[in-house]
Amino acid sequence: MSRWKGLPETLDHRVRQLVVQLRRLKDHSGLSLASLAAKTAYSKSSWERYLNGKKLPPREAVEALARVCGADATRLLVLHEVAAQAWGAERAGQPRAPEATEGVEAAAPAEDAPATPAPAPATSVAPAPVAVPGRSWPRGAPLALIGGLVVAAVAAVVLLAVRPWQDDGGGGRGTGTASAGRTTAATPAFSHRVGETFRCHVRRTAGGLTADRSRSTTAILSGGVTGWEVVEAQCLLNHRGYDPGPVDGIVGEHTMRAVKRLQAAAGLPTDGVVGPDTWKVLRR
Repeated sequence: MSRWKGLPETLDHRVRQLVVQLRRLKDHSGLSLASLAAKTAYSKSSWERYLNGKKLPPREAVEALARVCGADATRLLVLHEVAAQAWGAERAGQPRAPEATEGVEAAAPAEDAPATPAPAPATSVAPAPVAVPGRSWPRGAPLALIGGLVVAAVAAVVLLAVRPWQDDGGGGRGTGTASAGRTTAATPAFSHRVGETFRCHVRRTAGGLTADRSRSTTAILSGGVTGWEVVEAQCLLNHRGYDPGPVDGIVGEHTMRAVKRLQAAAGLPTDGVVGPDTWKVLRR
């Protein structure tokens, strides 16, 4: 398998996902960049830029790569369409969309300890009027008082539901290490930070082993990929005795070597890429 350079950290995750899949297709085909240039209408330097995240490949280049590698272009073209929107938005100065996880069920959160929801702002309530003999209150005063009481009651219900004073078992980021534990539905998008690592707490559930970082059983994790699925895989590798190096959420050389050792022990192809078959071994 080719030794690829790490993709730029500023690369949008949707573009990154497309590039990773194109790299994987090229590696499995065994073709070199020179061979791709000879078999397609795009030069060797163009393929180098496309496959290193320096330039978004045109739709025709994606179709050409799929054709010469004997692969179905349908899924790649869907990824390209999404990546093209992200690429155009980034160059137009629009903010990047929150990162989504590849191959993970939409309802399954990527398990990092979420920030505690902020309590509802306190609502000031108008004091109740004091009866003064011989004085009449404006006609709208009772309605304003009732409205204020209703707002206060709603705020109290929200506070009881959120319970910001309780510890939810999660840990914030910023100390260099995040804690693994219970999670809630509100999960922040993954962003790789240099030097940051994550603690692992692996447990067995009805569906198999989990570190409560991701529920994925299908995500494709190859060199340079980042995300909560990577943290999950690194924790499970560590649990099974295959040292992936720092549990930092990025697939590097240490992680790929640990995956290859696991695959060799399980009788799987030793390509260092976590796919559905490798997930089965990790979670059983």
